[in-house]
Amino acid sequence: MANAKNKKLEWEEAIDVKKNLKEILKVLDLPHIKISRIFCFRTEGSKSRSYARIWSYPKIFQRALGIEPAYVIEVLSKHFDKLDSDSKKKVLIHELLHIPKNFSGALLPHRSHGRRLEALANKLFKEYKEKI
Repeated sequence: MANAKNKKLEWEEAIDVKKNLKEILKVLDLPHIKISRIFCFRTEGSKSRSYARIWSYPKIFQRALGIEPAYVIEVLSKHFDKLDSDSKKKVLIHELLHIPKNFSGALLPHRSHGRRLEALANKLFKEYKEKI
């Protein structure tokens, strides 16, 4: 058996995560998010302590390859999969909040101009729960 230090990183499409994102976007008013340009993957073997992370597709690559902006939401199996359904949704709302209103392929930081992403994620999760 290989030890954890040598375990290779494995990716698989996360259809369940995409389904959760669709449910969230049906309830919350986030019209700038193009679900068709968000791709979801589950990672096994990552050493990160994150539950999830979002990856952008930089403008230079978009122009060079002639493609639209896109994002990848990666959930880290060893942490994310242990969460209950509500906690998973809250994590996904947090990741969606990194996407700017112009859906440019860029990412928004956790804090900027008085905007605190975590506080906004908590507010939107509460709104989500009230509406379902």
